[in-house]
Amino acid sequence: MHDQPKYIPLRESAFFGDARSARPLVPGTVARGQLHDDGLLYTGKMNGADATVFPFRVDAVVLARGRERFDIYCAPCHGRTGQGDGMIVRRGYRHPPSYHQDRLRDAPAGHFFDVITNGFGAMPDYAAQIKAEDRWAIVAYVRALQLSEHATLADVPASARPKIQ
Repeated sequence: MHDQPKYIPLRESAFFGDARSARPLVPGTVARGQLHDDGLLYTGKMNGADATVFPFRVDAVVLARGRERFDIYCAPCHGRTGQGDGMIVRRGYRHPPSYHQDRLRDAPAGHFFDVITNGFGAMPDYAAQIKAEDRWAIVAYVRALQLSEHATLADVPASARPKIQ
């Protein structure tokens, strides 16, 4: 079993007439898990521009998943509240922008998805580490952080106001 015949990719083979061990893909073949036919979900763009909407309904489950993924992948640099004061920054690395500045509060949701996917400046891309649905969940959580930082009493439903006053 240790020394068995096998074909190694890109090596010569006597089995096929063209002497290649690897076969060309059949036209139109899509590898399993690689059919990304939902442009909004996988690119964060609509009509070539950053999307202003989410590709699925954002609810408490999505926000909880977003918080979990944010705490794992984003908080080390961006901090738990999105101020840009994470542990990595406190140890001397470049300070990322706060999510609470006007420029980022006004940015469309697709912008955040694109930055998580492709990286920007000193931030690396996370496309390989975080699946698309989780990247959107993180974006939803970032939006929740932004809203919580700048919320007013008028943003709270009237039925819930007595609980906080």
